[in-house]
Amino acid sequence: MNFLAVLRELDARQRKVVLASFLGWTLDAFDYFLLVFVIPEIAREFDVGKTEVAFSLMLTLAMRPLGAWLFGRLADRYGRRPVLMVDIVLFAVLEAASAFAPSLTALLVIRALFGVAMGGEWGIGASLAMESIPAKARGAVSGLLQEGYACGYLLGGLVYLLLFDHIGWRGMFVVGALPALLVLYIRRHVPESPVWIAARDAASARPGFIETMRGRWGLFAYLVVLMMCFNLFSHGSQDLYPTFLKEQHHFDTRTVAWLTITLNLGAIAGGLFFGSWSERVGRRRAIVTAALLALPAIPLWAFGGSVILLGVGVFLLQVMVQGAWGVVPVHLNELSPDAVRATLPGFAYQGGNLLASATAPFLNWFADQRGGDYGFAMASFIAVVAVLLALVTAFGPEAHGARFAAAE
Repeated sequence: MNFLAVLRELDARQRKVVLASFLGWTLDAFDYFLLVFVIPEIAREFDVGKTEVAFSLMLTLAMRPLGAWLFGRLADRYGRRPVLMVDIVLFAVLEAASAFAPSLTALLVIRALFGVAMGGEWGIGASLAMESIPAKARGAVSGLLQEGYACGYLLGGLVYLLLFDHIGWRGMFVVGALPALLVLYIRRHVPESPVWIAARDAASARPGFIETMRGRWGLFAYLVVLMMCFNLFSHGSQDLYPTFLKEQHHFDTRTVAWLTITLNLGAIAGGLFFGSWSERVGRRRAIVTAALLALPAIPLWAFGGSVILLGVGVFLLQVMVQGAWGVVPVHLNELSPDAVRATLPGFAYQGGNLLASATAPFLNWFADQRGGDYGFAMASFIAVVAVLLALVTAFGPEAHGARFAAAE
């Protein structure tokens, strides 16, 4: 069953839930990626090195596990919908606050707090969507949900293209407050997860995280390692890409923006395809295939000798990077027990983010050691990570088609 056919089979209520979850992750990623476009400009304003500014990306990623735990536990206890609304308002407010940072230190503190809010959104949105749709639709919807991340990056590229030369880096963060408006849509149109409601009505007390996870800590450790590999794969190929284009190729704003937009078009296509394909071939096989197919795209992506070749390379690479990622929401939700589905997938995801959080500063340092050669640094890094991700996935568990709300 193809992606569009799956969406047509959803009823109006289910489509609204999927749309809200997709937009939540889109706007969360939009707010995160606005910073990656302006690292050199922030460095110049505060008279610091680019590595020091890239440290803000590390702080955001490192703080996301705290947000995943905090908001996930609240969502498992009080419901997905109200906690998701609070979380969206929080990350939008913190994004706007970034525009008024008087120093790099202040900006680092704000971006760390932003990481807490960003860490909460993915797990809640994914559980709300996966618990609200038929099992046969999970693969296709998983690809759509995860590509909210690429759509957010794409939206950031468009804002950079159209507004940066007029409003500067501070103005871009002000625009980042707009996601708060999504709360109005969720409040009016989005129902609570039927799985969460059924569990609430069936028992007077829901089991806690520790109780539910008894005998499953090995699974949790595996998921954290898996998500570390995934986050190395995505952040290693995306976060410093605009810096690579500016500093190594000396491209102007327009060229950087269009290549970044091309990157995200490939990412969206890959996520939709591999998410849907995983419904036929299984979650692990889809991820492994995408990871290994990234390898032949690396030379064009990092060493293409023209804008056209770089564009072809970045499109193909991100088809595979985000193709693998398109399977993640359904894979993690199917492996998670009902009682902690808003907590475990998001907490494991962000735990992996914590382990991978030094990616941007490391790659910036690596490139500096080679005289600013970002292409070599990113290419060698991604080649190793692609193989590692394929191996970790291949030897892990799978719960394709798992029944939600089953008796534990």
